[in-house]
Amino acid sequence: MFDYSNFIIMPINQDGGYYHLFHRGNNKGKIFFDTNDYFYFLKQFNNYLAPHIDVFSFCLMPNHFHFFIRINNSLGFNQGIKNFLISYTKTINKKYGRVGALFQGTYKLKEVKTNDYYTRIITYIHQNPLIAGLTKSMEDYRFSSYKGYLSNKSTHLKKEDVLEWFGGIDGFIEAHKIIIDSTDKFLEQNG
Repeated sequence: MFDYSNFIIMPINQDGGYYHLFHRGNNKGKIFFDTNDYFYFLKQFNNYLAPHIDVFSFCLMPNHFHFFIRINNSLGFNQGIKNFLISYTKTINKKYGRVGALFQGTYKLKEVKTNDYYTRIITYIHQNPLIAGLTKSMEDYRFSSYKGYLSNKSTHLKKEDVLEWFGGIDGFIEAHKIIIDSTDKFLEQNG
């Protein structure tokens, strides 16, 4: 079980920090109900947050999401994340005739301070759908940044930084072959 006492819960006052951003549905319920919801979520995320952060990896799961980010403008991030989550919740509630909270409490941020954690959080985020049994291979899961690293297509990801960190695409792929499960002690201690 994670110790949530080490997590930062807004506001962030330091620019340039690296963070694992995550949030889950209220009562561990779904936050995405159809494919269009995932696309809308990413569009709104980019609208509200892209000007203030760099994204290194992400994964959207049916009832939660993960992003590994660098916050470049803390004031913009603090306002952007709030407006983004409100906007997404209002849209989903209207679309599906829901009322009330879509997300459980406040989003979580865990600062990434070590080289080991930097490596592990990227692979952990990408492996989420594989571990959850939602896909047989990471490259087949549509709502993760993993596939973006295997493609030559332009993305909003900081691909060059990540691939350099792993020593190139081969190192990136190899690191992802080591499966990190949800009981990984390193992640329990670090995020």
